Amino acid sequence: MLSSLTRRGFLAVYAIIIIVPLTVVIFGSFKSTQELFDGPFSFPQSLAPDAYAEVIGAQNLGRSFTNSVIVTACSVPITLFLASLAGYAVARMKGFWSWAIFGFLVLGMAIPAQANMVPLYVLFQRLGLLDTLIGLILANVVSTLPIAVFILGGFMRTLPRELYEASAIDGTSTWRTYASIAVPLSAPSLAAAGIFLFVIHWNELLYPLLFIQSPENRTLPLALLSFQGEFQTDYPLLFAGVIMASLPVVVAYIFLQRYFVAGITAGANKG
Repeated sequence: MLSSLTRRGFLAVYAIIIIVPLTVVIFGSFKSTQELFDGPFSFPQSLAPDAYAEVIGAQNLGRSFTNSVIVTACSVPITLFLASLAGYAVARMKGFWSWAIFGFLVLGMAIPAQANMVPLYVLFQRLGLLDTLIGLILANVVSTLPIAVFILGGFMRTLPRELYEASAIDGTSTWRTYASIAVPLSAPSLAAAGIFLFVIHWNELLYPLLFIQSPENRTLPLALLSFQGEFQTDYPLLFAGVIMASLPVVVAYIFLQRYFVAGITAGANKG
C-alpha cells in the first residue's frame, strides 16, 4: 500500500513538472508579450493565432522546415540500416569477440558530442562539407549510430540462434537470412529505435549551429533561434514556433505508439 502511494506521488509530481511549463508555452503562444509577463498561467484573452500566422510567414521558415525533413528522412533510415547490419553481425558471432565488438561499437555512447566538435569541424572543412545538408546527415548518423547499435544489437542477440542455423542448413545466404529473418523479427525494436532517432535528429541543434552558416541551409531548430534577440525575445512568437516544430514528433508518436511500446518491451521475457 505504501509503495503504491509513493509511486503515485512520484508520478503526480512528474506530471506537474511536465504540465506546468507545457501550459505556459501553449497559453503563451496566444498572448502578447505584456500579457504573458502579467499572467503566464492565466488563460489568454483571445485565441487569435496571430503568433502562428507570423511564424508561418517568417522568412525562410518553410525552407528550414524542408531542410529538417530532408536531414531527418535521410539520417534515420541510414542509421537504422547500418545499426541493423552491425547488430546482426554481433548476433551471429560467438564467444568473446561477440561481446568485445559489441562493446566497442556502443563505446561511442560514452563520448559526448562536444568532444568531437573541433575534429569534425576541421574534417568537414577539408572535405568541403561545411554548410551542407550532406554534412549534417553524416554528423547525425555518426553521432547516433552507437545508441542504435545498442538497441538493435541487444534485441537481435535475444533471437534464437536455431533460426539462423536452420536458415544456414537450408542453404540461405547471409544477406537473405538478414533480410528475411533478422529484420522482420526485429521490427518492434526497429520501430522503437526509429522513433527515438527521429526525435533526436529532428530536434538537433548543436551540429546545425556548428556547421551551417547560410540561411537557406538552416534547419528548423536553428531557424527558431532567430526569434530570440540579443536584448529582447518575442516569447509568444518563440512559443508558437516551438509548438509547430514539435507537432511532427507528436504526430509520429501517436501513430507509432504501439510499435514503440512493443519495441521497448520486446525481449523482456526472453532469456
